[in-house]
Amino acid sequence: MRDADQKSVPETDLLLRERVASDLIEITFKFATPAVVLATLFAVILTFTIRSFGYLNPATGLCWVAYIASCACVHILLGYTYKRAKLRCDRWRYWAIGSGIVCFLEGLGWGWASIGLASGRNFESSSLLLLSVAGVSACSVLIFCSHLPSLFALIMPATIPCVIVNFGSGNKVEQAFALYVLIFVGVLAGVGSLANLAVKHGIRLRLKTDEMAVSLRQQKEIAEQARMAAEEASLAKSRFLAAASHDLRQPVHALSLFVGALSGVPMHPRGERLVQHLDASINTLDRLFAALLDISKLDAGVVEVRRQPFSIEAVIARACDDYLGEAEAKGLSFSQVRCRAIVYSDPMLVERIVRNLVSNAVRYTDAGKIVVGCRRQGDHIALQVWDTGRGIPLDQRELVFQEYYQAGNPERDREKGLGLGLAIVSRLARLLGCSLDLRSEPKRGSCFEILLPQASEPPKPLNATHDDVYETCPTGLVVVIDDEREIRAGMSDLLSGWGHTVLAVSSADEAIRLLSIHSIRPALLICDLRLRDGDNGIEAIEKLRTEYNETIPAMLITGDTAAKRLIKAQASELLVLHKPVSNRKLKAAISHLIATGPETPTL
Repeated sequence: MRDADQKSVPETDLLLRERVASDLIEITFKFATPAVVLATLFAVILTFTIRSFGYLNPATGLCWVAYIASCACVHILLGYTYKRAKLRCDRWRYWAIGSGIVCFLEGLGWGWASIGLASGRNFESSSLLLLSVAGVSACSVLIFCSHLPSLFALIMPATIPCVIVNFGSGNKVEQAFALYVLIFVGVLAGVGSLANLAVKHGIRLRLKTDEMAVSLRQQKEIAEQARMAAEEASLAKSRFLAAASHDLRQPVHALSLFVGALSGVPMHPRGERLVQHLDASINTLDRLFAALLDISKLDAGVVEVRRQPFSIEAVIARACDDYLGEAEAKGLSFSQVRCRAIVYSDPMLVERIVRNLVSNAVRYTDAGKIVVGCRRQGDHIALQVWDTGRGIPLDQRELVFQEYYQAGNPERDREKGLGLGLAIVSRLARLLGCSLDLRSEPKRGSCFEILLPQASEPPKPLNATHDDVYETCPTGLVVVIDDEREIRAGMSDLLSGWGHTVLAVSSADEAIRLLSIHSIRPALLICDLRLRDGDNGIEAIEKLRTEYNETIPAMLITGDTAAKRLIKAQASELLVLHKPVSNRKLKAAISHLIATGPETPTL
């Protein structure tokens, strides 16, 4: 039956009871040594006191003190052995039995003293001994309440003999004394039991606190390991994407150059259509790579915020114009609400936000309309993009701002992008310190809103993009340094078709050697950022500039998206274009640099 009861108790409760019992024995031995030493000293003092009254036989007193001292020595030895024991927690029951036996022997000594220590029975000596035994018993409650068997093993034999003798004496005073002692023993037992419960409760709380602390440490370690694993996975993903992006950008960039050169070659109309389709496909790839690059730049922290007061209407108009034709092709009503507000922010980054929001609206709106406009909200302007598209369910409204997540595109149709547009919007909003809000209802549409601070100063004119200047292209000697043979060939064909003299080489040293036969200095240097054998385009440009002792206009073209290289490229203060570069952007950049010289470009 006992085994059945134990099996019904959860294993954790049994373990807790064992640990509590073990800790109770440890507390008992912890305070027992000083207690029995004090008790022995008290026994010596008591013996001398009774001897001074003439009620004690010296030999009897000496034997009793020797007995009490011997019990104390055994108790001290037992406590010392307990402290040095290795398996004391597992064998607490044996130590409990030992403690109980020693306390019983000590109790017998004090119990005998109350009735046999003084020679001749008289009220004075009996009262003194009885009070002394009662005091020892009361003090033992403080010491041995952690182990009730030891406590009762001491106070019962210390007091019961006196109670029995006094009850049988026939003296009413002694009988009354015996009754009071009996009541006193009951009170001690009650107080000891309550103290024992309090000690047990304290131990349980401590053990549970320790378990919680251990559990919290384990959870913290698990969380830390998970965080480190997530960071490592993120770094691995970033390294993979950076490597894959670089390796993919190289051939796509070369293909773009060859298509650009091919478009200037007279051919059959069918061939022209094929070239146009190729160019459109390359532009699609360029947009996908541009989205990846934007994420990489934002994560690398190389995007600078250049705030200024500007007209929000001009930025919205410039962003919306590029998507008007696409919206009309889908039969959508596309309108822009006029707004004369002046805001204080970075116009280029705000335009990027508007472009991504409008692109997202056009992509996911099948019928109805798209409205872009602003509303005043206190000292802010709320830029809003409304659409009557598919809407976003409540459980996906946070997910749509994560990388590569696309609602309603399980087949991963690449015409719908990579799922980076809203992730870029979210990062740009945080970078600008603007709040971003989404309101949406499935099958009815969505509204994206970003709050921009109003400006207190007149607007500054917006910078024109390099794509819009220099319709005629200045020509000159262009040095191309790239370690990819296909890119060198593509750049040579394309730039030659634009009227440039091209020197395409794989390193700065080769460029210097071949330039020695040219009588004119290069008009422009175009270098890949990462070259072979640990070289890079920044050092190559510096080497050529040093050779001519002149700051020759230069640009970097790179397929790298790694954070360190992006930071290094930006720190060079050179114009940086990212592969694949559209022919229009490349032509505009070349025209701008040759015409204006090596001024610090706007990235």
